[in-house]
Amino acid sequence: MILINLLPHREAARKRRKQAFQITMLVAFLAGLLIAGLIYWLLQSRITAQQEINGILQSEIQVLEKQIKEIAGLEGEIAALRARQKAVEDLQSDRNLPVHLLHELAAQLPEGVFITSLKQDGQVISMQGMAQSNERVSEMLRNLTDNTPWFSKPELTEIVATTLSLTPKDQRRVASFNLRFRLMRTSEAQKAMEASPAAATAGGR
Repeated sequence: MILINLLPHREAARKRRKQAFQITMLVAFLAGLLIAGLIYWLLQSRITAQQEINGILQSEIQVLEKQIKEIAGLEGEIAALRARQKAVEDLQSDRNLPVHLLHELAAQLPEGVFITSLKQDGQVISMQGMAQSNERVSEMLRNLTDNTPWFSKPELTEIVATTLSLTPKDQRRVASFNLRFRLMRTSEAQKAMEASPAAATAGGR
């Protein structure tokens, strides 16, 4: 018995291929959608994890910034305390400055030089006096500059020739001078002594 297919087999085959193509496209679409969803989920998971890490880091940074501010405040307080401590130490050590001033002046003034006035403004000493000659004044300046660590930057502001009346009949020509120098603090003088043994020896005489 011979079977004859009366249906249009080409159209049926075309329809089957079309259905297979549609199914394949649907499967590919679903697979792509699934892969895209998986990738999106992974990325979102990483983003969420990174955001959590960033949040933790931000919290730690805020804690560290607060600690840094506290440390800066403590450093400021420590610096202020050290400054006050140094001021107190300077006051304690500077109590003997008048003694050093008078002692050094007595040691460094050459013969023939006399002090008539002595004033102090902070660490600046203004001195007026008389000398037998200009050479005596020069010698005094050298002594105050080189031989003592307690005086700094001696400056002769004025020197004039004048007449000194010892008695009505005894009048002598002298050099009247004004001198200014800086009185060193005890800590500064000690550093100068350590740096210059010669000055230390002269200052300790």
